Amino acid sequence: MLTEKELLKMPEDDYMNDEQLAFFKALLLQHKDELTIAIEDAKKSLAESERNTDLNDVATSQEMQQLYLRTVDRQSKLLRKVNGSLRLIDSGDYGYCEVTGDPIGVQRLLARPTATLSVQAKEIQEHQEKTQGAIKAD
Repeated sequence: MLTEKELLKMPEDDYMNDEQLAFFKALLLQHKDELTIAIEDAKKSLAESERNTDLNDVATSQEMQQLYLRTVDRQSKLLRKVNGSLRLIDSGDYGYCEVTGDPIGVQRLLARPTATLSVQAKEIQEHQEKTQGAIKAD
């Protein structure tokens, strides 16, 4: 298995070879395991907070329940992205921008293994979202 250093030293023309795909697959599977455990822990904490509610602590309990629900929601969304990235690895499309088809880049994928857009495509998307948001606000 490649190390991150070895991965970064590989030539650009060897992009998303079998070793790189194996590296990212292992990384994504590790994230998947961590997210699954975190989601289960949050669900257990939510169930426990519902059972242990003291009438004097209702407000605190409700805030904690909202926190657990937001955590589960956020982690579930990320888990869906991780599973989507694993499917892209299996199909041979991982590491390439879904808009332009250009390589996303190893450094970007190390920072965000679930990235599906190149930096340029992401910047365009964010600009469009800001512009459309500004228009809708009027």
